[in-house]
Amino acid sequence: MEAAQPADRVPTDATPPDGQPPVRTTAGPTPQAGEPALVESAGAAPLADSGEPARHPAAPAGGARARSERSPKDMALSLLVLLVPIALLLAFYRGFLGGEEPTTVDPTTAVEQAREEAAFPVSQPEGLGSDWRTVSARYRAEPGGATLRIGYLTPEGRGAQLVESNVPADKLLPAELSGGQPQGPAALPGGSWQRYTARSNEHALVLLEPTRTVIVIGDAGENELRELATALR
Repeated sequence: MEAAQPADRVPTDATPPDGQPPVRTTAGPTPQAGEPALVESAGAAPLADSGEPARHPAAPAGGARARSERSPKDMALSLLVLLVPIALLLAFYRGFLGGEEPTTVDPTTAVEQAREEAAFPVSQPEGLGSDWRTVSARYRAEPGGATLRIGYLTPEGRGAQLVESNVPADKLLPAELSGGQPQGPAALPGGSWQRYTARSNEHALVLLEPTRTVIVIGDAGENELRELATALR
C-alpha cells in the first residue's frame, strides 16, 4: 500500500471568539523526513529577481575621495595663500618699523667708568663716520684685571670690537684670539701694532704696551680694522 502524499496546502479553520467569523489560515507543507524545514527569518534581505539578495550601492567616502583627488597644484595654491600674509607682515616690519636696523648704544658711560677707575690708559675712536654704529659697550673690573669692550657694526655691515685691558697679555691674548698667532707688524700710527690670526674667519690687530693691551678684532675686512685702530685717541 502506498503512503498518502500530503497536500500542498491544508486549509484550517481557527475557532474565533464568540461573535466573530472564523479565521482561515493556510499552513505550509509538512517537510518529509530528511528534508530541512524552510524558515523565513524576519528582517532578511529581500531577494532580487535572480534570487540573490538585492545589493544597495555603498555611499562614496566623500571626504577621503576629495582628499585623494587634490592635485599638487591645489596644494601649492593653498600654501601660497598662507605665505602671502606672512611676506606682507615681514615687508611692513622691515620697511616701516626698521626691522633690519641694529640697536645702537652710547658708549660714554662705559668709557667714563674706565677712566674714573684709571686701571689703564683709555683710548676712544675719534673721527669715525656716522656709518660706524656702536652696538655694545661694557667695562668690567675683576681681580685679574679690568677690561673695556666696545662693539661696532662697520659700514660694510661687519662686526668689529675694541678691547682695552690690563689683564696680562699671556692670559688675555689666548682668551680673546682663541690661540691666534702673530703674523707680522702692521704699519699703523700710534705704536707697534701686530697682525694676528683669530678664531674662525676673524682677524686682529694687537698693540702691546707696558700698562695695557689693545686689540681690534672682528670679521670685518682688514681695511676697516685698520681704520678703527687708526682712529684711537
